[in-house]
Amino acid sequence: MLLSLAIVFLVGLSVSAIVQQLKLPRIIGMLAVGIITGPYVLDLLDPSILGISSELRQIALIIILIKAGLSLDLSDLKKVGRPAVMMSFVPACFEILGYLCFAPILLNVSKIEAAVMGAVLSAVSPAVVVPRMLKLIEEKRGTNKSIPQMILAGASCDDIFVIVLFSTFVTMAQGGSAQITDFLNIPISIILGIALGIITGAVLFILFEKCYQTQHKIRNSTKALILLATAFVLMSVETALKTHISVSGLLAVVAMACVIKIKTDKSVSERLSQKFGKLWIAAEIMLFVLVGAAVDIRYTLTAGISAIIMIFIALAFRAIGVCFCMIGTNLSLKERLFCIIAYLPKATVQAAIGSVPLSLGLPCGKIILSVAVLAILITAPLGAIGIDATSRAWLSSNKSD
Repeated sequence: MLLSLAIVFLVGLSVSAIVQQLKLPRIIGMLAVGIITGPYVLDLLDPSILGISSELRQIALIIILIKAGLSLDLSDLKKVGRPAVMMSFVPACFEILGYLCFAPILLNVSKIEAAVMGAVLSAVSPAVVVPRMLKLIEEKRGTNKSIPQMILAGASCDDIFVIVLFSTFVTMAQGGSAQITDFLNIPISIILGIALGIITGAVLFILFEKCYQTQHKIRNSTKALILLATAFVLMSVETALKTHISVSGLLAVVAMACVIKIKTDKSVSERLSQKFGKLWIAAEIMLFVLVGAAVDIRYTLTAGISAIIMIFIALAFRAIGVCFCMIGTNLSLKERLFCIIAYLPKATVQAAIGSVPLSLGLPCGKIILSVAVLAILITAPLGAIGIDATSRAWLSSNKSD
């Protein structure tokens, strides 16, 4: 396991640095390292690492979402209002519609299998989007119109919406029937997740304040560890309650961090954000190398040109959905195009659930996994390059404020 970790970090860092020198996003190098060193090419990574790969990827995602919560200005988010809410589900609905319309024709699957495929493929990748939006917030680029805040909030909710739909469609594909309560789980999961996070954040703030008042000062590094451990507990609560009631652990983590930012002194929240920024250096490498390792490159050979055409048709539907969300806003054409590009990347969710239909024995399992693999390889680099290339040219700087 130690040798595998050394490969992940040393080779991941080296290749990502080379890729960065070529003016390309670092994640391209990390994904490539994961694919090449993973079990489907050179098989250099220990099975014990791969066995806990999903948990390690979740830890990395938690780290960047805590940093997102500590950096998110809710007053800016309130200014956006309706578009931020719509971005959390409308683009995904349009993309699923694209699969429903064209996947049966192009990929020879049934309507319900197309719905399962759409649910797998329609989630945006927070691991690609969130760190880039945080960077734009720090640079105050596009923040005068709250563009990165809107995308950050939408991307955080988008995954919850899609995963609930995925579980519902899989049940239908297995011969079951969808209940109205399955769809009610979406708003329930979001509301309970936010409520749980707010309560947890308030409790942590009171704890920190009590310690400060009694001269038992807690170092910021210790506070960061407490926040991280508490986030793990929140994710465990989601798992524990899964069979009884739907609660979004990821939203609870963001909400907890937001409460800490609002309640604590600005200098404290900024220092905590910096701590998680440093943790993200290691977490990012772990996340994307392991995402790459989860990609079964063999399935790309069986997907064919029809799968690539399907992916781009679905992305066009998604772009229409983003444009629909922007109706009535004061965003310029270039800013709207930036929002479309920022909502393209797919990686984490597809790596996590892309193989589930195949493992459940669904006839469409192999083609869904093939399309999911291709979507990661195409959209993660495309979205990352697009965001990095267009943000400086198309988003106005607000540094003077």
